[in-house]
Amino acid sequence: MRSGVIAKKLGMTRLFLKDGRQVPVTVLQMDRLQVVARRTVEKDGYSAVQLGAGTARAKRTSGAMRGHFAAARVEPKRKIAEFRVTPENLINVGEEIIADHYFEGQFVDVTGISIGKGFAGAMKRHNFGGLRASHGVSISHRSHGSTGQCQDPGRVFKGKKMAGHMGDARVTMQNVQVMKTDSDRGIIMVKGGVPGSKGCWVTIRDAVKKPFQESAIMPAALKSAAKVEIPAGQEVEGSRKVRKEARKVRKEDGEE
Repeated sequence: MRSGVIAKKLGMTRLFLKDGRQVPVTVLQMDRLQVVARRTVEKDGYSAVQLGAGTARAKRTSGAMRGHFAAARVEPKRKIAEFRVTPENLINVGEEIIADHYFEGQFVDVTGISIGKGFAGAMKRHNFGGLRASHGVSISHRSHGSTGQCQDPGRVFKGKKMAGHMGDARVTMQNVQVMKTDSDRGIIMVKGGVPGSKGCWVTIRDAVKKPFQESAIMPAALKSAAKVEIPAGQEVEGSRKVRKEARKVRKEDGEE
């Protein structure tokens, strides 16, 4: 079991496949996703990695969290989440995970907070059919109808589907397919919609109901591993893309 990632939902668009078909996709962005802390079996009783994404102002961060980020030598993060991993898949503190963590065609589970709908009736909340449009029904066409019996048991059972608060709940969509990734921009495009509104944070994990893909990068796709150099005059498959990534890393480090 390897770590998941934190991503920001940018919105939805569509991709055109080679055969002309168009597929609706949700665009998710990994914004400076770094390891903030590690949990080990010896110290904490379980193994996990704590990841942080985004950037937060130091003055808007509590003193305790500023000390937590300072100990990890990372800038204050906007969103923090913890992922259980096996001990051999622990990642060093400060490492940055890139979008190559997932590949095209892989299935993942996406978890987020659904959009709040406020107080909703039974037809909108539970897809009830409502009452008849005529023949004795007056004013209560969209009501949910009877909720139980009379004297016995004389109460409404717990969990009865009725009108109430809808949305604003933790929702997990399973077996969502990754359609495209862009490591340069930290973009992951998944098929269909995912829970949450634009700008919200979601977590992505390997699908638990699908066989684990052996081609997945273990323990994670790290930015430090992308710092590769190609000798002058030596051409290998995909060398142009690798040189471009290496040049970008050198510019960020101030070497060029």
